[in-house]
Amino acid sequence: MKLHTALAPFALTAVVSSQSKSLESIVSGSTYWYANILHNGIAPTNPSSNYTIFRNVLDYGAVGDGKTDSTLAIQNAINSGSRNAGTRGSTGQPAVVFFPPGTYVVSAPLQNYIGTVLMGDPIVRPSLKASATFQGSTVMKGVDPKYPGLVAFYHEIKNLVIDSTAVAAHTKLVLLDWSVSQACQLSNSAFVMPVGSAHTGVASTGQNSPLLINDMEITGGATGWTGASTQFHLKNVAFRNVTTGVRPTNTVQMSIQGCRFEGVGTGVDMSGGTLGMLNMFDATAVSTQALVLADAAQTTSQGSIVLENVAVDGSVVATVKAGSTTLLAGSIVPGNAWIRGNMYNGTASSATPQKASGQKIASMRPAALVSATGSFHTTRAPTYANFSSEQVVNVKDVASHRVYGDGKTDDTIALQTILNSAAQDGKIAYFPHGTYLLTDTLIIPPNSRLWGESFTELSGSGAAFKDAAKPKPIIQIGRPDSTGIAQFTDFVFTVAEPLPGAILVEVNMAGPRPGDVGFFNTHFRIGGARGTKTNECATIELCKAVHIAAHLTKSSSSYWENSWAWTADHDLDGGGFGSYPSPAGGFLIEAQKGTWMLGWGVEHFVLYQVTINSASNIFVGLQQGEAAYYQGTGNTLLAPAPWTSNLLPSDPSFSWCAASAVSCRMSLYQRVVNSTDISLYSGGYWNFVAGPDRTFCSKDCQDNAVLYENNKRLVAYGVSTINNANLVVESGPGGSRYKVAVPHKGNEAAKKDVFDSAVVAAYLRQSA
Repeated sequence: MKLHTALAPFALTAVVSSQSKSLESIVSGSTYWYANILHNGIAPTNPSSNYTIFRNVLDYGAVGDGKTDSTLAIQNAINSGSRNAGTRGSTGQPAVVFFPPGTYVVSAPLQNYIGTVLMGDPIVRPSLKASATFQGSTVMKGVDPKYPGLVAFYHEIKNLVIDSTAVAAHTKLVLLDWSVSQACQLSNSAFVMPVGSAHTGVASTGQNSPLLINDMEITGGATGWTGASTQFHLKNVAFRNVTTGVRPTNTVQMSIQGCRFEGVGTGVDMSGGTLGMLNMFDATAVSTQALVLADAAQTTSQGSIVLENVAVDGSVVATVKAGSTTLLAGSIVPGNAWIRGNMYNGTASSATPQKASGQKIASMRPAALVSATGSFHTTRAPTYANFSSEQVVNVKDVASHRVYGDGKTDDTIALQTILNSAAQDGKIAYFPHGTYLLTDTLIIPPNSRLWGESFTELSGSGAAFKDAAKPKPIIQIGRPDSTGIAQFTDFVFTVAEPLPGAILVEVNMAGPRPGDVGFFNTHFRIGGARGTKTNECATIELCKAVHIAAHLTKSSSSYWENSWAWTADHDLDGGGFGSYPSPAGGFLIEAQKGTWMLGWGVEHFVLYQVTINSASNIFVGLQQGEAAYYQGTGNTLLAPAPWTSNLLPSDPSFSWCAASAVSCRMSLYQRVVNSTDISLYSGGYWNFVAGPDRTFCSKDCQDNAVLYENNKRLVAYGVSTINNANLVVESGPGGSRYKVAVPHKGNEAAKKDVFDSAVVAAYLRQSA
């Protein structure tokens, strides 16, 4: 019995403190609610007792008058608290640096650090403007020099404009170095450059693994985005008067969704073998020379393309151009797709692809997933800009129900009561940064809006979640069959100890509109940081950290944008590992009413990263995955172990593998079973190391990436792998059972760094 869920709503009464009184006299320079509320967050693992999370750049001397040089003041706001010392790991130095409206002149590069949110006022977005005398090659170094590339997690930039129009056009200048990986958000921002200049908006160099950039405008310059990555999803980005919109340099899989190209020389330049697979859908182009520039010859699967619902007008010279040859002119109207690359269709009787060199086919989209125009539903991350500070409840500032967020005190009952009342009153529940410990299920009622601060942590703990035979949710979104609003922004869901009976998040609620039940820049972390005992397990068998990261139940309908479910393969805070956490499953999706997953990563779970089971109306814009690192060569704990005695009906049994087949009994990246109306775009599934000794793979250290079993109206545009022998194994069509449908052989693409990759443009064998 959960006594705390039955407590009646109460009148939210603020704690009257000298701190809150003093805030009333602070001039924030902004009318936005977030700038004018009490900020009393803490960093529980930071040894400094007076460490400050929220920093308004005005308080550090910045002046947004378009004249005053504010470089030092802004850098001081970022640096405050000795954050550049690199001694507090990735999670112990969170910060929000807030910019009120104005134009802030900078004359030298700004250096960002891990755990930082650079946030502008969303009502009137402020500008960081490089001065005419700017000294340096990068306006904003968005990545921490101590944690670059593949370990660059937990960065965020939103509601900012970076402007280089005062800098000489011939100068080679990058406005933002975004060489980051998962759990990083770049959204609702703009990059403004002189038209025809040598400037670049966003650049990613080295080895990176980001998931999403979204809702952006890039104007002028030589290149909008360029760089290397394993995967990337660009959603609703407008490129205007840019010479080249997107220029990958070494990328395996990319989705470009809802983007607009206007007055552009080349929309996406993937010539020179720089991109393994491009999915472009729901895009538009006007006054553009070539929307996609590809290589003239496609001798391998490198350079595969799928275009779907791409609208161009008569001013677009070529929709797809290869060398000097136009492969496609005009639009791809809804109901059709254009494919270049290997295609496995419904009539194939063997694992032999049909090679499409620019073929139009009939395509399908479930009506529940699309708007009136036929595009997949998208939404912007909420800012609640129409709310006032009086419509916000600080969960740590309620007199009658004390909440701590210190990672030690049980906050369950107090939080439940506060959330019930906030929902009843239609208020935002603001969680200042901290770790909020939950020892029983926290039920999120309809009409809930939860706002985190620099990745606020909600952490499960205690006996209620220990029984692996009876998994229960730590956070439950609504009751079954409920309808309403439930939105999370900037949170991390985690556990303080191994909880084999825990479901981190269970979604039962459906929203009236896509995004009403939504998760924005909200992530899962299992182990790998201070404040969790999953790093102290003696063996993998004892590290059954959670049962499932997220369960989207039959009655749910939800929208996810930039979400990373990560089982730690290393310690972010430098404490070392006793063993690797071994949670059973990542996302279990059984939803029916409409589910949208954009820029989504799920890594290192034992049985599967994603299972879509008896579900319908599912859209995936991009999914990235990696297998559990201890699995593979030399491993003696073969899947489904260590969960063999606690499998759920939806869990894979690995019955298609021989009992001792080490490379077969490894977690599946994506498994779709008995499901209908499934639209999958850009799956990127990577395996770099295998076995307890983490031996780097030289070739195909895992057998199977994806299993599609007995589905109807399933389309998969773009499946890419690194070091997997088989891209797709299937069961069902023509009576076949666990048959290799798409092997690596015959679908080889370019190496990603030193690793073998493979690409298939389209799997359609279960689309009928």
